[in-house]
Amino acid sequence: MQSRIFNLNWEKFNFKDKEQRLQLAGALQYFCALPHKFVPSRFSKVKEFMDLHKKLQMFTLMDDGWTNEKAIDIVEKFHLMAEYDNGYEQIFDVKNFSGTKASGFDVAGVVNGLSFRKVLEGEKIKVYSMGGGKERCYFDYYGGALGWHRRLFEDGDWWTVEDNAIEFRNKAYFSRASVYYALLEAAADTKGCCAVSGGADTLAQIANSLNLAAQTILTDTQNKGYGLNPATTQFIVLTPIQMRGQIRQALGYRSQNYSDAERVIDYQFTQITSMMLTNPNRVLVILPKRKLKIGYRMDLTLFDDFDILSYTDTVAGWMRHGGCIGDTDQIQCVDFEAVSGSCP
Repeated sequence: MQSRIFNLNWEKFNFKDKEQRLQLAGALQYFCALPHKFVPSRFSKVKEFMDLHKKLQMFTLMDDGWTNEKAIDIVEKFHLMAEYDNGYEQIFDVKNFSGTKASGFDVAGVVNGLSFRKVLEGEKIKVYSMGGGKERCYFDYYGGALGWHRRLFEDGDWWTVEDNAIEFRNKAYFSRASVYYALLEAAADTKGCCAVSGGADTLAQIANSLNLAAQTILTDTQNKGYGLNPATTQFIVLTPIQMRGQIRQALGYRSQNYSDAERVIDYQFTQITSMMLTNPNRVLVILPKRKLKIGYRMDLTLFDDFDILSYTDTVAGWMRHGGCIGDTDQIQCVDFEAVSGSCP
């Protein structure tokens, strides 16, 4: 029986063979590295990995612009679709620091900004203000472990082995994504929203509120050297899933009820919908990249060991990354009225 996710045949797999256990460890590392934005050096010369990684980067950007339904078939066939959204990688300027000895990176020209610091066990996340000149964003470690009881291999319970691996990978990348969505929401909490649409929000009201948010970003950042042009600057509308439909309709809303009527939206927006946002009635309008920075120091890297007391093979996964918002003026938000309703 060919594995769904590993390049091996379970019928020929002998877990008692040390070399075959090493092959499984390598296959797991291969599988876990696929969703990483950058190609790990250990796989850079593996053609199969490069081909699959390219498909993943092409077809799994979590925006609302799917243009090719066959792309979904491809990523499902190869189990490339991680069960988290990586839309934040379109919002932040993500740099690859793998292979370096950097402890972090500097963001220059900071006037106002935010960053997270390392969270120790039992602590709550703390958001730190940044201000003035040059600020340092440090790389921190994040880890988790996967345990495979050897009964799974002795009994040939391969589906459970693979499901565990899929869940382990998804949770690792979900954890990383949650850090940066939380940072974006912290910026919105700190700033407060630039506009509030009261009462029953019409599509025209929503569109005008988004226009105001984009306009505010342009005016607040006009002297910061970003080289912005109102006609060409691309904004991100980061949307909770509860408002996905309303925002999509508002972005296409026209002032009159005919196809050639002028759109109410006056700027260029790309919608990204996330289920990781905690406020279901708030939309973030974001000027992406610039001083919104992330550095990946170490991709998901695995270490394995056998625990004789629990008869379990434990695989520990570690990641190292860090990021910050060097200019909170790149972010504005709009609060909307909650839409009531329920499903049985």
